Amino acid sequence: MKIVVDDKIPYIREKLEKLADEVVYLRGTDIKAVDVKDADALVVRTRTRCDEQLLKGSNVRFVATATIGYDHLDTHYLEQAGISWTNCPGCNAGSVAQYVETSLLLIARERGLRLQGATLGVVGCGHVGSKVCDVAHRLGMRVLVCDPPLGRADFVELETIEREADVITFHVPLTREGPHATWHMADVAFFGRLVRAPYIINTSRGEVVDGTALLDALRSGKVADAVLDVWEHEPQIDPQLLERVMIGTPHIAGYSADGKVNADNMVIDALCRHFHLPHPGLIVAPSDGRQHGDNPLDWYNPMADSRQLKADAALFEQLRNEYPVRREQYDCQ
Repeated sequence: MKIVVDDKIPYIREKLEKLADEVVYLRGTDIKAVDVKDADALVVRTRTRCDEQLLKGSNVRFVATATIGYDHLDTHYLEQAGISWTNCPGCNAGSVAQYVETSLLLIARERGLRLQGATLGVVGCGHVGSKVCDVAHRLGMRVLVCDPPLGRADFVELETIEREADVITFHVPLTREGPHATWHMADVAFFGRLVRAPYIINTSRGEVVDGTALLDALRSGKVADAVLDVWEHEPQIDPQLLERVMIGTPHIAGYSADGKVNADNMVIDALCRHFHLPHPGLIVAPSDGRQHGDNPLDWYNPMADSRQLKADAALFEQLRNEYPVRREQYDCQ
């Protein structure tokens, strides 16, 4: 058995090498058709587009992405070609919730927003959004949730969030078509309808927010400030937008060691089920070697990641690929 793996997926190597006769590690953006031609399985991240161009004529029968999102997988082609696939829903929900919580605490500390009684608009209430709601309630915030596909009676329309929210945070998948398309959900019209000059947080997909429109809204005062972990045109991000936002990080909100280990274990489970292999055992998150207090900012402060990216935006991929061990506070799990 042969498995081709993105070489930036951490902690997984020992277990994979117990499952396969041959494991080949390659940079995600460098994985080509010739590399997977005689492979049985492929384990990737978002930087590898898995479609007919990559997989036609190969032996690949199983594709796993160690991420929540799967818009880099051409699922229609995979299903037509008889190639099973899986993603890792919810694997890094606690990590993203940690990122949002610490960002809110920094907004309160640095910009003076009183979180107790402030209104948080949560757009998207899946694995991540629901944990963000828990965080907001713990901070004493009023929470408004918009998620049209879920259609729950206690949710509100986006217009209500535009009108009432002090902070708006996005947790939706990227969809370009259909009644609930999210591509440029936050566009010129969206920013024009905002009433309270809210703070904007985006940890979902860069294209959910129109970056040019956000920059204009920041400059005009329609938006008080912004926290961006995801960007249009990654890794070639807009330097003016990066300079203007309060916090700008290189797509690492979900990059806690705990979240990565969750994804690894989900991938291993799926591989074993698909190929009827004996399970090699669970992967455990490593220690970050630090002493932590009760303050969430003692566990993680996104300002440190923001300073590194703002110092040199060209390091976007390097900072992402070489991200150090970061542990979640237990309350975020």
